[in-house]
Amino acid sequence: MPIDNHNTYQTIAVDFDGTLCYSSWPELGEPNHSLIEYLKKWKSQGNKLILWTCRAGEALEKALLWCQEQDLTFDAVNDNLPEVIEQYGNNSRKITCDYYIDDRALLPNMLQPASER
Repeated sequence: MPIDNHNTYQTIAVDFDGTLCYSSWPELGEPNHSLIEYLKKWKSQGNKLILWTCRAGEALEKALLWCQEQDLTFDAVNDNLPEVIEQYGNNSRKITCDYYIDDRALLPNMLQPASER
């Protein structure tokens, strides 16, 4: 379900290290081709992408150049979309999106013992 029912798109926030790029910080590594192709298709359908990474400064610039070499562009980097900031009247530190893709992701129900699932 989109963030705002008036929007006709959905948003993915995607991590860089270990997700888009098989890297060993601070180095850059091989691209996750299947994920990159999925995200490019997602964006071509009118959806939005946010790069959501701990990288900053020069390390972030290198990651952005790496993404550009993969023909992967973002609507925001480590920030909310402008329309989300306007909608809520502030810029929360938490990225507002429909989906997060991260190699460190864990779903809440994964924390329950198997006997309680």
